Amino acid sequence: MAEIIPFRGVLYNTSKVSGEDAVAPPYDIISPEYKENLYDKSPYNIVRIDFGKEQEGDNDSENKYTRASGFLNSWLKDEILQPGKTPAFYAYEIEYKIKEKSKTLRGFFGLVRLVELGKGVYPHERTHSKPKADRLNLLRSCKANISPIFSLYNSPEKKASQIINKIVAQKPYMETKDSDGAIHRLWAIEAKEDIEIITKDLKEKPIFIADGHHRYETALEFQKEMNAASVADSPIHRFTDSPNPWDYVLMFLANMSDEGLTILPAHRLVKNLPENSLDILSAHFEIEALAGNENIIDVLSKHEHAIGFFQKGSEKMYLLQNKGLGLENINPALKELDVTLLHELIFRKLLNITEVTYEMDPSQTKAMVREGMYDAAFFLNPTGVKDVERVALSGERMPPKSTYFYPKLLTGMVIYKFGD
Repeated sequence: MAEIIPFRGVLYNTSKVSGEDAVAPPYDIISPEYKENLYDKSPYNIVRIDFGKEQEGDNDSENKYTRASGFLNSWLKDEILQPGKTPAFYAYEIEYKIKEKSKTLRGFFGLVRLVELGKGVYPHERTHSKPKADRLNLLRSCKANISPIFSLYNSPEKKASQIINKIVAQKPYMETKDSDGAIHRLWAIEAKEDIEIITKDLKEKPIFIADGHHRYETALEFQKEMNAASVADSPIHRFTDSPNPWDYVLMFLANMSDEGLTILPAHRLVKNLPENSLDILSAHFEIEALAGNENIIDVLSKHEHAIGFFQKGSEKMYLLQNKGLGLENINPALKELDVTLLHELIFRKLLNITEVTYEMDPSQTKAMVREGMYDAAFFLNPTGVKDVERVALSGERMPPKSTYFYPKLLTGMVIYKFGD
């Protein structure tokens, strides 16, 4: 199983820059407009490192990745960023609201030793190659994990959770608010006895990647590169199994036995829909036309294994309920998932849909169909956290964007720097 260790995290110096000016959302949800806002907030905003701008005249020796490394090193030199004095875990708390209900997500940052996926660290979603290339270039340049991987473990004993609950009663090292109004707080966990309890609680427990599959696979690729380079540079063959700094990756770890996790659905938008799509779907689904005043999200929440459907040129919303046919050869771990029904049966077998766009906001999803930007939309219930665990342990992977963990971790709360 995975090895988890404390580390000397690189943190913003809060006497020189405020957290609210310095941190940013994950790179993959930052719009071009919001990137400009982050640049304007502060010359020390983490977006300049994690998701910098491309500039005219960029080349192999001067580009957004070399600039990222330059920012990171200069901010360390000027003590805008500063390394911790002792190895620590870092407690992280997010107070947020979902559908007007207040919730709190708690966990901690630590280093997890890289292992082959499925050997202690488990993925649950498929990935694309382009984001991995971008993250690999950044890793090569900065020799640092700037944004953490969001991961889960399952500990009904909640020993680590008890330590974190104790720590968060103290004054945080940093507190900031994100654009959704959620409050993010960070503490260092430095006491040896606390570190030992956390480490023992997670020992032998599988780790499930919730958000950050690309970053983990990138870290594995970078590890291979660094190991190959170190062997080539060494005059002797290394027989030791002593880990190198690049053998670890920065993770935020949350206990799925706690109450603070929220998974939201990503709805699907498609083009090139067959004109007789409802007729095609009727062979495998019971189709119910909803009344005009019914909210599809509320309707879906009352059904298991149901999908909402809205088509261009019609104001009718439909509820699709599978008749139990069409997925006979699918792994049982995936067979019960709504996203499997949608991608494997509806998109691949029935409608021949190959390009899919994702949207979180159901109202915006419907509006984009109504305005003719897409032919249809499919609405989903959220995937459950137990589904994530079951699929991951089975060795299978869900379609992309099967889960949207909320709230998103902020980038810049803590950094793992392991090279010059």
